Amino acid sequence: MSLTAAQKKSFRSIGHHLNPVVLVSENGLSDGAMAEIDRALFDHELIKVKIAVPDRDARKALLSEISMGTRSEVVQTIGKMVLLYRKNPKAKPKLSNVARHTS
Repeated sequence: MSLTAAQKKSFRSIGHHLNPVVLVSENGLSDGAMAEIDRALFDHELIKVKIAVPDRDARKALLSEISMGTRSEVVQTIGKMVLLYRKNPKAKPKLSNVARHTS
């Protein structure tokens, strides 16, 4: 599932106003944090995650682990903030960030 440039642009504009729902610290990615990211993607489809790790390579490794583990698409990374998207065909319109901003 690869996003088009137009989709990424639209998701970036929606994601600009979002706050991070999960903070991943230097201690690494716990099972609870991964479960919370997965749940947030299920409910909201488009979420922001903050990876508070100072080392850039470690951040990239964590981001790769998160996106593969949750089967999500990386829309954008700016510094320590990551915007993730995973389509949910059964998303509730009142919870989905994408549905609320496109209608």
